[in-house]
Amino acid sequence: MAIKTVGVVGCGLMGSGIAQVCAEAGYRVIVREVSEDFLKKGIGKIESFLKKGVERGKLSPERMKEVMGRIEGTTDLAKLSDSDVVVEAVVESLDAKREVYQALDAACPAHTIFASNTSSLSITEMAACTKRADRFVGLHFFNPVPLMKLVEVVRSPVTSAGAFETAFEFAKSLGKVPIRATDKTGFIVNRLLVPYLLDAIRALEEGVGSIEDVDKGMQLGCGHPMGPLTLLDFVGLDTTYYIADIMFDEFREKRFAPPPLLKRMVQAGLHGRKTGRGFYDYSAEPPKPMAGLV
Repeated sequence: MAIKTVGVVGCGLMGSGIAQVCAEAGYRVIVREVSEDFLKKGIGKIESFLKKGVERGKLSPERMKEVMGRIEGTTDLAKLSDSDVVVEAVVESLDAKREVYQALDAACPAHTIFASNTSSLSITEMAACTKRADRFVGLHFFNPVPLMKLVEVVRSPVTSAGAFETAFEFAKSLGKVPIRATDKTGFIVNRLLVPYLLDAIRALEEGVGSIEDVDKGMQLGCGHPMGPLTLLDFVGLDTTYYIADIMFDEFREKRFAPPPLLKRMVQAGLHGRKTGRGFYDYSAEPPKPMAGLV
């Protein structure tokens, strides 16, 4: 199936990035948000990102205009009816996603492939609320989408081979490196990453080392580009807590259980970079480790 038009539901952090890379790859993109304000903000993010590329000489003004010209915004889900693929990037709530897919199922033709950018929810469960479970996949992009190469392409037990391969090749066409995953909670990356991040918090809780020493240990000892506590702040402690909760509910294994410190920090609004404080305080440069966490 030739893909010409891509629908994107959600124009937040992930949705705007997905819309951008699709437009850069030459696709016509229709991106939907719930309000004009959110839509304007999301498309503004794309424009701002591309402007920085122009300022650094990595992108010509003509190329930027060409990319932006391929993106159309809407608040009407029915406008995505021309899409060959629809990538959903709304809030990580099964109820919210079901509502979107039921509306899309009625609006889109039978050939349209539905793809969720979920990092933790069941592809099978979402597909079950549509009449096209065989044409439903996961396309899990990573933040920031324009810079991160990886895409997990996720297949449920009923996803057709044709739809899966089309989605896989679509991810390649965006300049990404796709990997194949089955519909097991956490897929590949979070299945391995989340226990590592949670163990770093437990190490801090148990007094194994300080915030700085835990981070430096993994950076210099294992060659990681950033330590686990810095990475948690970047990803968002609330996001990690949410994903860990879903994984623990699925597997009931201690390695997926959110540590008490993570829960307390989320409740206190210490979500990392997005709130200005997490394991580090970002009010100054360089950021300083937060005192009094343990």
